[in-house]
Amino acid sequence: MKTRNYKQALKEQLTDPSFREEFEKTEEEFTLAKEIIELRIKQNLTQKQLAELVGTSQPAIARLESGSYRNVSLSFLRRVAKALDAVPEVHLKPQMQK
Repeated sequence: MKTRNYKQALKEQLTDPSFREEFEKTEEEFTLAKEIIELRIKQNLTQKQLAELVGTSQPAIARLESGSYRNVSLSFLRRVAKALDAVPEVHLKPQMQK
């Protein structure tokens, strides 16, 4: 059986317009989650320690890091960023033409 690496498999799947649309809907959430995880690990913090610094619960941090955190507020992201010695950036961009 021939194996493919992740990047090649993703590249092939992104040629499907419906897959691409769904992927793009979640891409930003997972990018944010990855950035938070990387910053937390760089500072040698556990989720619980970060939660204490932010003034929230460990499950809230776990949800944020899972990329499935819905309705996250900018004020919450600012608190997380401050605890991680970072600054959040929010951008609006035009939707892609279909």
